[in-house]
Amino acid sequence: MSSHSSSEIASEHPPYARIYKDGRVERMFRTDIIPASLTPQNGVVSKDVVYSPEHNLSVRLFLPQNATEIPAGKKIPLLVYIHGGAWIMGSPFAPIYHNLLSEVVKSANCLAVSIQYRRAPEDPIPAAYEDSWSAIQWIFSHSDGSGGPVDWINKYADFDRVFLAGDSAGANMSHHMAMRAGKEKLEPRIKGIAMVHPAFWGKDPIDELDLQDKEKRRQITELWEKLASPNSVDGTDDPLFNVVGSGSDFSEMGCEKVLVAVAGKDVFVRQGLGYAEKLKKSGWKGEVEVVEDEDEDHCFHLWTPDSENAPKLMKKFVDFISG
Repeated sequence: MSSHSSSEIASEHPPYARIYKDGRVERMFRTDIIPASLTPQNGVVSKDVVYSPEHNLSVRLFLPQNATEIPAGKKIPLLVYIHGGAWIMGSPFAPIYHNLLSEVVKSANCLAVSIQYRRAPEDPIPAAYEDSWSAIQWIFSHSDGSGGPVDWINKYADFDRVFLAGDSAGANMSHHMAMRAGKEKLEPRIKGIAMVHPAFWGKDPIDELDLQDKEKRRQITELWEKLASPNSVDGTDDPLFNVVGSGSDFSEMGCEKVLVAVAGKDVFVRQGLGYAEKLKKSGWKGEVEVVEDEDEDHCFHLWTPDSENAPKLMKKFVDFISG
C-alpha cells in the first residue's frame, strides 16, 4: 500500500508539473512517447542509442531511408537537435519532436541526432547543459568516420556540415553550446546554429516593447527560480537565462552562421531580436539571419504544423541546413 504522504501535493506549477511531498514529480502534459522504428515512416528510419549510461540518457537518430543509396564517399549534413519544454517538459521521444525531426530529415536529406537530457525539477539546471555538451562530445567522437560506436553517424554524417538547433529552452542551450564549442575549440567546427523562439530573459525588460505585464513576468521568474534553476544566485539574471542583458561576450561563438526565428506574439520576441542585434555587434565574424512571424505565438510550428506559417518556417529551417 502507498503511504499517505505519497499522494500529498507539496506544490503545483501549472501547466508544467506537480510535486508531491515524497519528492515524486508528475508532469502535466507532453508525457506521450512514440517508439523509434527501423521500418520507414514518412521516408525516415529511426533508432535510440544510449550515450550516457551513467544517467541513462539516449539520443534518437533519424536517417533518410534512401541513405543506403548514397554513393560511396558521399555524406549528408548532420543536425544535432536540443528540444524545448522550459527545461522541465519534453523529450526526443515525444510525438511533436519525433514528427518534427522526421519531417526535417526527409526534407533536408540529413542525419539528425535528437538529445535527451536530465530535466528539472529532479535535476535542476545546469544538468541539462552538462548533458547536452556531453552528448555533443559523444557525437563528435564519430568525426573521423570510424571512432564512434554508432554506424549511422560514422558512415553518413558529414562533419564539415554540422548544424545545431533547438526551440525555446533548447534554443537557449544551443547558444550556450555554440559558445562553449568556440571557447573549447571544438573540432570540426559547427557550421550553423538555428534558434527557434529562444528562451532568453532577465529581471528587467530590455526595451519599452519588451513584455511589461508584471504578472506574466512574475510567472516566468517563478518557473525559473522555483523549478528550473533554484540554485541560480542571480535568479533570472543568471547568465544562462539573461543572455541578452548580461555582459557576456559573443565574439567567440563557435560557428559560421546563425538563424534566429522569432514570433510576434511570443513573450520572448524582443529578447530574440535583441539577441540577434547583440550578436551582429559582438565582433563575431559570422552571418546572422532573422525570421519573424508577426502574428504567431511561441513554438506555433510544433502545435499547429498545418497552419499557414508553419510550412514557411520549416522551409527556412530546412534551407538553412541544406542550402
